[in-house]
Amino acid sequence: MRAYYRSLKPLVLWRDAERPLCWARLFGRVAPVELEIGFGSGDYLVARAQQHPERDFVGIEVEWEGVQRALRRIAAAGLTNVRVLLGDARPILRRAIAPESLARVYTLFPCPWPKKHHHKHRLLTQTQLQLINSRLQAGGACYLLTDHAEYFQWVLGNLTDTGFTAYARTVPPQVGTKYERKWLAEGQSRFYELTLTKVQHCPVPLLEDVPMETYRVQQFDPARFQPADVDEGVHVVFKETRYDPARQIAMTRVVVVEDDLTQHFWIEVVREGGEWRIRPAPGCGVVPTVGVQRALDAVREACAG
Repeated sequence: MRAYYRSLKPLVLWRDAERPLCWARLFGRVAPVELEIGFGSGDYLVARAQQHPERDFVGIEVEWEGVQRALRRIAAAGLTNVRVLLGDARPILRRAIAPESLARVYTLFPCPWPKKHHHKHRLLTQTQLQLINSRLQAGGACYLLTDHAEYFQWVLGNLTDTGFTAYARTVPPQVGTKYERKWLAEGQSRFYELTLTKVQHCPVPLLEDVPMETYRVQQFDPARFQPADVDEGVHVVFKETRYDPARQIAMTRVVVVEDDLTQHFWIEVVREGGEWRIRPAPGCGVVPTVGVQRALDAVREACAG
């Protein structure tokens, strides 16, 4: 059987961890921290960590397959100065990374989302640049490398009021990543590089968890239980429900979408001491938010009938 990864130690479960993340605790030392957004297979992340053992490195990747490959590379290189997070960089930056805690942020060949109606998915909007600025230390830098000229110009147009000075240029191949090799093989020999240096601080506070209220109700009828979706400010969509009569426990799957955070998890309704308890199922790694609370409220209302 193929080993998908050699060790999970570099993987940080940011949803379950105490937030904001403490780099000194995670790495066991105090050192400058660099962040790569969308590290793909981890080629550049690992190479840079090897080149700079005096620094610590954090990578964020939305695809589990990429995290697996990066974990293999980290283990094969014997590195202790790399940690990886699975998820969307936007809520991680907003909720898990403290202001002024990073020395450098970089993203290599992010998806340019070329169709106009997909621009909302693009990385490095003005708001995101302000967020990145807030997480950088004084004099820190944000670095972009892309093959896409229109996307590059679009990012340049987002720099107003972001607290950065910009240095833009075209460069030859230099990082050796999968996508750079791909574009090089297709005949592209020049790429677009942007270095943003922080000259003014943009205050974006850490988004803190919402206190969660769970419930105990007197009645629950699994045959009639049908929680209603919510579409007011946040989006709550209920999927399937499973009920175990022997254990007297129901599980309903829910998707909560709010701002830049999407969460898939289960809510359980379980018999305890003559009552029914409503709460997020243990082990789901739920980030307590307004949307999660609205989902719990909807389950309580459905139990009431």
